[in-house]
Amino acid sequence: MNTAKVRGVRFLLLFSLFLAVLLSLTVSSAYATNGYFANGYSIESKGLAGAGVALPQGSLDASINPAAMVHVGKRMDVGLSLFNPNRQYTVQGNPSGVPGTFGLTPGTVKSHTEWFVIPSIGFNWQLDDKCSAGVSVYGNGGMNTDYNTNTFYGSANTGVDLIQLFIVPTYARKLAAKHAVGISPILAYQSFQATGLQAFAGFSSSPAHLTNKGHDDSYGYGFKFGYLGEVLPNLHLGATYQTKIWMTRYDKYEGLFAEKGDFDIPATWTIGLAFQATPNLTLLADVQEILYSDMRSINNPLVPNIQTRQLGRSHGAGFGWDDILVLKLGVQWQSSKEWVWRAGYSIGDQPIPRSEVLFNILAPGVIKQHATIGVTRTLSEHSELKFALMHAFSHSVTGPNPLEVPGQQTVKLKMKQWEFSLGYAWKF
Repeated sequence: MNTAKVRGVRFLLLFSLFLAVLLSLTVSSAYATNGYFANGYSIESKGLAGAGVALPQGSLDASINPAAMVHVGKRMDVGLSLFNPNRQYTVQGNPSGVPGTFGLTPGTVKSHTEWFVIPSIGFNWQLDDKCSAGVSVYGNGGMNTDYNTNTFYGSANTGVDLIQLFIVPTYARKLAAKHAVGISPILAYQSFQATGLQAFAGFSSSPAHLTNKGHDDSYGYGFKFGYLGEVLPNLHLGATYQTKIWMTRYDKYEGLFAEKGDFDIPATWTIGLAFQATPNLTLLADVQEILYSDMRSINNPLVPNIQTRQLGRSHGAGFGWDDILVLKLGVQWQSSKEWVWRAGYSIGDQPIPRSEVLFNILAPGVIKQHATIGVTRTLSEHSELKFALMHAFSHSVTGPNPLEVPGQQTVKLKMKQWEFSLGYAWKF
């Protein structure tokens, strides 16, 4: 390896450490949009409703396709998102009072905290004309609810808080002039806490490790593989697969999550096209699947598991989430040398069946549709300013309280979202 490459690798290692420390101090919890995944992580991708697996844009591209990094040159990108998720639940019907049932207080309750800050930052180093090395660091809001009420007759406040941070070093290489591959080891950090779940103590394998234990930390790793190539004139194909991210267990919550506190991050795959309709107009279409069913703590149903298997056991009750498929459509138009405009729309499944609304009061990830706009303003040969706006349309899921007398109570989960994102890029 030549001197320039050695310097580049050393710089990336130091830069990765710096970014990890910086974001661990600044990342705050929020609520993501496709289940608990964000629809995009770079400012460019956010402006395209998360599309862009086949379109190189910047040094956060590893978040969607590692192979794209070899096409973006030497640059650094930073971003900051202000995220506004509005989540609530409504209970209709009075508790029956029948022994052995689990009734809820009727009424509508909104989650208290409404605004969150989510940062991102990345750097890419062009080692030579065929390969690059980079690092992308970004936060994922995960799950967050904080109801200032005794939801499950447990305490004054009820909710959960899941924070996720990803450090993604990337190596990408051109196989030919128009084809590239990339690989990204993923280092992940999670922090979680639950409050107000004392009413479930009788269902837990370890009631002392169920709720109100403060934040617990989890660490893990996984991999992302990507391909990007021009398969026909002006038509690019991108494909990526992210493995499950294997995380250490939450010891403080081994009486809540299945498999004694296990909470891995599910695998995903994405495939998409970018068609350059004119020299200044690009059309994009991505399809992504998130495999929640591979995680028992998320996929196990509440009923009958909570009645037959204790919380924390391998088949203990979970959130009952299904796999989801998301279609992301985007358009990018360069109106001049200085201005690039973006718009996007995504529609997909939401992971919560009607039968699973009770436990998902804690995690009402019911969003299905997003609309976005974005813009990049080139300031000079070496810098650009970026902005994106996202609106997730209001959606709700209503189902019975499965631990009550049939027909006695229904639970309605509802959410809508706004996100404002601002970014800056330096080109070296």
